[in-house]
Amino acid sequence: MKYSKKDISIENGLTKEWIITNGIGGYASSTIIGCNTRKYHGLLIAPLTPPARRYLILSKIDESIEMDGKKYNLYTNMSTNYISEGYKYQESFEKDYIPTFSYKIEDTLIDKSICMKYMENTVCILYKIKNGRKYSKLTLAPIINYRDFHQMNTGHVYNLKQEIKQRKVKVIVDNNNQTPIYIYSNLGNYIEHKNDSFNNMFYIEEEKRGFFPEENHAVCGRYEIELEPNEEKEVGIICSLEENIEEIDIKKIIDDETKRINTLVKNSGLTSKNKDKELIKDYIIATDNFVVYRPSFCLHTLIAGYHWFLDWGRDALISFEGLLLIPRRFDIAKEVLLTFVKNIKFGLVPNGYSGFDNRPLYNSVDASLLLFEQVKKYLNYTKDYEFVEEKLYSVLKSIIEAYISGINLDNNNIYLDKDNLIVSRNTRYSKYLDGCKI
Repeated sequence: MKYSKKDISIENGLTKEWIITNGIGGYASSTIIGCNTRKYHGLLIAPLTPPARRYLILSKIDESIEMDGKKYNLYTNMSTNYISEGYKYQESFEKDYIPTFSYKIEDTLIDKSICMKYMENTVCILYKIKNGRKYSKLTLAPIINYRDFHQMNTGHVYNLKQEIKQRKVKVIVDNNNQTPIYIYSNLGNYIEHKNDSFNNMFYIEEEKRGFFPEENHAVCGRYEIELEPNEEKEVGIICSLEENIEEIDIKKIIDDETKRINTLVKNSGLTSKNKDKELIKDYIIATDNFVVYRPSFCLHTLIAGYHWFLDWGRDALISFEGLLLIPRRFDIAKEVLLTFVKNIKFGLVPNGYSGFDNRPLYNSVDASLLLFEQVKKYLNYTKDYEFVEEKLYSVLKSIIEAYISGINLDNNNIYLDKDNLIVSRNTRYSKYLDGCKI
């Protein structure tokens, strides 16, 4: 996916979005011009109990460059009556494995790439700079937050405590000592800001959804990087909930992620006899976003959708074939099946888990029936009868017995009628059932 200069208008830029994920429920997401239009947008949305309790940590980084006393703002932000115009310096946006923004300011070229570290709440931003004929100074200002990604810090006044060790910063937001934010740059000088905030960032998509669209963020400080005429530099910014971020090699993180995706593409076997290899690669990249690891189970699961869903049993089982079987991710497929039989209760597969306390939620009549269909498809693709016999067969038998005898969990009144159709009298459950008798 690539957008050139002619595609990067404010109208087009605000409606085209991108996302990358870290394999444990976290993600980075925004628009192709870097303007956050949703409360769910940000460069680091981190699950505190993966894949749940996702928190906005790093909203964005605002970049500017100064030449001959003239300052050029490269960022695009929206408030109620104003949109900053950094997109006018943007030459292109490209999303292959990771998103890359390209800018041109006079004769200076800047490429910005964003990558998440797989299986970790860490985001890396790499700037490749080819300075022009003038002495320049690049400024990078992290804009941070600390809130559940469903909420907003409207009108909030932040209390920041910072520990600065050269270019590494530890930030504690609003006395949340248990979850410090770490920021590091490989180059430049860090200058702490006191009581600085970005007030009333406006999320146009939230307004469209009927929500209040404004919130405040904290600006903890800025990095300043000096650039000599015709100098080339690579500047890396890392934001993480992990402490040892100064040890991270950003270029290796990007290379590792590229290799990981290429391995998935190769193992799928879908490109060998297909002319649309780029389309297949895009498909594999897209499907991989939904595959996440749930550490409390030591098993993988499937996210139902972005930005705001977790792993819902019904959605995961409906998408099971397309996300895992067609691309031949059979080991992950086994784990997902084990995830959704782990907490079966009275024959019901959990339709999800609470984002707050990990409690299984039983609000689907037909998730258990969908499980049978996906087990059948798994066998069609793999012929792995041994796994099904050892790990699933007894569970499947118990589900059938429960539906025949009737299920009375929370007075849901689910049973097999005399015409062999499933009946559900509880509307809280039956709204999730396609093709049932109510």
